[in-house]
Amino acid sequence: MGVVAKRSSMTFFSDNTSHYSHRVRIVLAEKGVTVEQIEADAAHPPAELSEVNPYNSLPTLVDRDLVLYESKVMMEYLDERFPHPPLLPVYPVARAKSRLIIHRIGKDWCGLMDSILNSRSDNVVSKSTKELRERIVGIAPIFAEYDFFMSQEFTLVDCCIAPILWRLPSLGIDIRASKQTKALLDYMDSLFERESFQESLSEQEREMRL
Repeated sequence: MGVVAKRSSMTFFSDNTSHYSHRVRIVLAEKGVTVEQIEADAAHPPAELSEVNPYNSLPTLVDRDLVLYESKVMMEYLDERFPHPPLLPVYPVARAKSRLIIHRIGKDWCGLMDSILNSRSDNVVSKSTKELRERIVGIAPIFAEYDFFMSQEFTLVDCCIAPILWRLPSLGIDIRASKQTKALLDYMDSLFERESFQESLSEQEREMRL
């Protein structure tokens, strides 16, 4: 993903610690899109963000006159605007299944992550941490059959999962090596070594695994 000094036709307002921003950065890197990236703090967003986004939220993608401020919409838009390599299946049924998995990740994994990061209740954090670990370990057998999540190809589903898996140590979640988790850990290693994933990482995100 290229970052240019002057404003290009596409601008991405990104929170460098948010997994929602991270998933879009992975897509941008996977597609090799040149974009002006503006690092922003969700608590103190830049004034220019409010000029284009009525919710003043992150991430936000601006492509000429088009402004997008929902990460799943951004990901699909980028996949259609830059069709190579494709990150969703070609056939309607398979595409619908991928979209449903992404929806479930948002409802389940992302909801638990947001509880861990934002709740002030130790009980809620502890319960959400335990549940998120159980859900992740529970899908481990999938990767004994597929190279990626329910697919032999890297897709938008993996773009959503990768930022969550990367953040597990910072959330206090340890996936220990075992016969049950081996395929999952191999999948994680494959994701994290992927060139687009490495390019997508912010400095703050790299520090999450130091």
